Amino acid sequence: MNFSFLVFSLALVLGMVSIQNESYAQRNQSELVAIIQSGAFLVDVRTPQEFAEGSIKGAVNIPHDQIQQQISKFRGKKSIVVFCRSGSRSNQAKAILESNQIKNIFNGGSWMNIKSIVGK
Repeated sequence: MNFSFLVFSLALVLGMVSIQNESYAQRNQSELVAIIQSGAFLVDVRTPQEFAEGSIKGAVNIPHDQIQQQISKFRGKKSIVVFCRSGSRSNQAKAILESNQIKNIFNGGSWMNIKSIVGK
């Protein structure tokens, strides 16, 4: 095999992976839009100070370090979208909720992502 063919093959594979990841992200975003539009329980897991600086209309603030103590607020919800500044704390919150048998949780990532969906 010559080097040019190897480089071309690698570029082709990487391009296909990139397209698949983009498609996956678009699917997830579409799913998130549908979940929010169906009346999901929106939970901003940032600190109260961050929440006071701006959040999403209708969202409640339950900081990620208080999720375990406030599990009862999540029980019985049809669907839950957690979000924060970057998606890291909301991912942790999602894991805590799942470990407590809470179902239908979606990590919405950043609050700005959710804001772009909600439009407010």
